[in-house]
Amino acid sequence: MEAAMIPLIKKLGGLLAGEYNLEKRVRKRVESLITELEMMHAVLHKIGAKPPEQFDEQVLIWAGKVRDLSYHMEDAVDGFLVRVDDIDNDRGSTNMKNTVKKFLKRATKLFTKGKALHQISNDIEEAQRLSKELGELRQKYMSDADTKGNGDAIDPRLKAVYKDVTELVGIDHIRDELIRKLCDGNERSKDQLRTMSIVGFGGLGKTTLAKAVYDKIKVQFDSVAFVSVSRNPDMTKIFKKILYELDKSKYATINEAARDNEQLIDELRMFLQDKRYVCRSK
Repeated sequence: MEAAMIPLIKKLGGLLAGEYNLEKRVRKRVESLITELEMMHAVLHKIGAKPPEQFDEQVLIWAGKVRDLSYHMEDAVDGFLVRVDDIDNDRGSTNMKNTVKKFLKRATKLFTKGKALHQISNDIEEAQRLSKELGELRQKYMSDADTKGNGDAIDPRLKAVYKDVTELVGIDHIRDELIRKLCDGNERSKDQLRTMSIVGFGGLGKTTLAKAVYDKIKVQFDSVAFVSVSRNPDMTKIFKKILYELDKSKYATINEAARDNEQLIDELRMFLQDKRYVCRSK
């Protein structure tokens, strides 16, 4: 599937050659479109490396629309190249008595070439608009070509939990600012529940930052828990994980215990009653 992108990217690169005399604004659009197509090509490569059944339907729909865009744009570029090459290759007679006729023919060719340039400019503008929409759809409905969970893959959040904090540039300042917002206040306000969300695109270091805050302030609390939560969590496992994190000795065998969610919630309430605690989840 991703192979459909390669010829198009090469042909768009060929349009940047000086012989086609593209306007400056059109050249910028071509360059921008090439960049977006290269990013799409990278995602399609990931999708193509695994069986289709491992992906959610929206991923496959998105990939199909990208493929359609590449085919449509390649047809537009081919049409432009054919028209321009025909015009440039038709030199005509050099007989002096045909000078007037030759001049009129050249004017017609220039007009035709102008129309071709205008058309390819419109096609590129439309392709750029569609590629932007596809990029927004990918951000909205996909996450780096996520596959359906099969139970064997390593949760990427775990890598962030154990990532070296020093790899995140400027983390100390941001960490201390978050800590100030969480912990500053009088004694009465410290007893109130506080919630803070760290949001942003994947790969920005949100989990690493949250872990840095957690590690810095956990000594101030009676009980602490750091739990990773998937998009479709098993709440029974989550509640058991929280209990284990809160008291590893008391709940050492909690995973083997046959308890429903209501019982686990009641256990959590009783354990945390009158305690100051911090719980971090993702």
